[in-house]
Amino acid sequence: MPGKGLEDIIAAETSISDIDGQQGRLFYVGYDIHELAVSSTFEEIVYLLHNLELPDQAKLDGLTDRLLAERELDSFVERLMPTMAEQTSPMSMLRTTVSASSAHDPDGWDQSTEANYRKAIRLIARFATVITTYHRIRTNEQILKPNPKLSHAANFLYMLTGREPDEEFARIFDICLVLHADHTMNASTFAARVAASTLSDIHSATTAAIATLKGPLHGGANEAVMKILLGIGDLDKVKDAVRAKLAAKEKIMGFGHRVYKTEDPRATHLRKLSQQIGEMVGDTRWYEMSRAMEEVVMEEKGLYPNVDFYAASVYYCLGIPVDLFTPVFAASRVAGWTAHIREQYADNRLIRPESAYVGPSHRAYVPIEQRG
Repeated sequence: MPGKGLEDIIAAETSISDIDGQQGRLFYVGYDIHELAVSSTFEEIVYLLHNLELPDQAKLDGLTDRLLAERELDSFVERLMPTMAEQTSPMSMLRTTVSASSAHDPDGWDQSTEANYRKAIRLIARFATVITTYHRIRTNEQILKPNPKLSHAANFLYMLTGREPDEEFARIFDICLVLHADHTMNASTFAARVAASTLSDIHSATTAAIATLKGPLHGGANEAVMKILLGIGDLDKVKDAVRAKLAAKEKIMGFGHRVYKTEDPRATHLRKLSQQIGEMVGDTRWYEMSRAMEEVVMEEKGLYPNVDFYAASVYYCLGIPVDLFTPVFAASRVAGWTAHIREQYADNRLIRPESAYVGPSHRAYVPIEQRG
C-alpha cells in the first residue's frame, strides 16, 4: 500500500533536478545548489533546466536576448490587467492571466518542440511583467515598461518599485530566483506534469501548477511567516509568542519538509541573505527575530527551517509586498515548471495512478420508494 499523499512513490523519471533528503542536498542537472547559488544567475539556470547543460557565453547571450525580447505583455493581457487588479487576489490574477495569455500567444496552438520552447521562454519572461503591472495598477502608480538594460532580477525590482536597484540588491534577488527555480516532484510540478501528460498545452499545464501553488499547504508559507513576524513585531517577544503558538497546537509555517530530514540547503543561503540585506537596509530585526524563532522551534519541535522561512524576511527587505511573496516564488519556479512540462512531452505516457477503494461493496440497488 503506497503512503498517503503518494509519499515515496516515484511518479516520473527526470533529468532536471534531484534531492538527497538525508544529506540535505539539492542538484539542478547534477550541479549542487550551493555552487549555483554562489556562482550562477537566473538566466543561466533557465538555460540549464531547459537544455540540461550550462551555456557558453554565446548561448547565454542568446537566451538573455530572447528573454529581453519577450518581457512586454501582449495587448490582450494588458487590457485585462485593470480588471485583475480591481477584482482578484495576486495568485488568482496570475492563474487567470497565464490561462488567458494562451489566446494571443504568437505560436498559437503549435505543439512542436520548438514552439513549446519559445512558449516556455515567453512565460518565464512575462511572469515578472504580469506581477509588477498588477501591483502598479492596484497602487495607482504608473506602469513601467521593462528595462532592456537590466537583468531579469534587477528588471523585476525596477518595475515593482520604480527604482533601479543597486547591484547588491539585484544580486540578492537573483540568488533567490536561482534557489527557487526547481525542486523535483513537488505538488505544483506534479500537477503540471499530469496536465502535460494528457497533451494539454503548455499554458494549461502551467496554469495547473499555479492553481496548485495557490493552496496554502504548498505555497504561501513565506507570506505566513512574514505575517507572524509582523504580528509579533519585537525581538524580545518572539520566544514567548512562538512557545504560546506551539502550546496552542498552532502550526508555525516555514519549518519542516516532506523530503529533507536535515536543513533545507536553500534555507542555508537564505539565512545569510536575510542577515546581509538587513544590514544593507539598516534594519536587522526581521533577521534577528527569525533566528530567535528558529531556535525555539528547534528546541521545542526539532524542526529545521525550509526554503520559505528566511525568504520571507529577504523579500520584505527587498520591498516586495507580503501578498506578492507567492507570485514572486512562481516567477522563479516557472522556469522549472516549463522544463518539466517539456520533459513530459518528450517521453510521454498518460499519468493515471490506481486508487485503493475503501467504501462499501456488493450493495444491492433499492428502488427509491423502498428506501427509508
